[in-house]
Amino acid sequence: MNKIVHQSEIAAIAAEKRAENKQIVFTNGCFDILHAGHVNYLAAAAAQGDILVLGLNSDQSVRRIKGEKRPVISQGHRAQVVAALACVDYVVIFDEPDPETLIKMVKPHVLAKGADWAEDEIIGGDFVKQNGGRVARIILEPDISTSLIIEKIVNTYG
Repeated sequence: MNKIVHQSEIAAIAAEKRAENKQIVFTNGCFDILHAGHVNYLAAAAAQGDILVLGLNSDQSVRRIKGEKRPVISQGHRAQVVAALACVDYVVIFDEPDPETLIKMVKPHVLAKGADWAEDEIIGGDFVKQNGGRVARIILEPDISTSLIIEKIVNTYG
């Protein structure tokens, strides 16, 4: 099974999993330079249900969010790395500035996002709740982030 799927495929996959009474969890992010914080976050998100769909920001989307020097790792390689994690069932790359369209395609039972986001600021949260689902705010690992890793590399190796 190829875990990396196109946006045009994910609605049908999600419908099939719902018909099998699987609880679908959706999360999204850049996942540039995968680290322990990412892995722990994704495992915690996956634990909220049966199937984890990860919306991965495209390179263009990452640049809009993080600036012109990001991402460090291309979208194809980032997708390959997160798809290799046992806790991730599907990876969908999206170009939009936010995952709302993708969330509406997936119609997840659970929308997982980092606890650094206030629940009322989580994009797609209202849609998920209006459709009988819930929002899960996942506690993040302290003192680890891609930005901190990049900063340490630059300061150490210049």
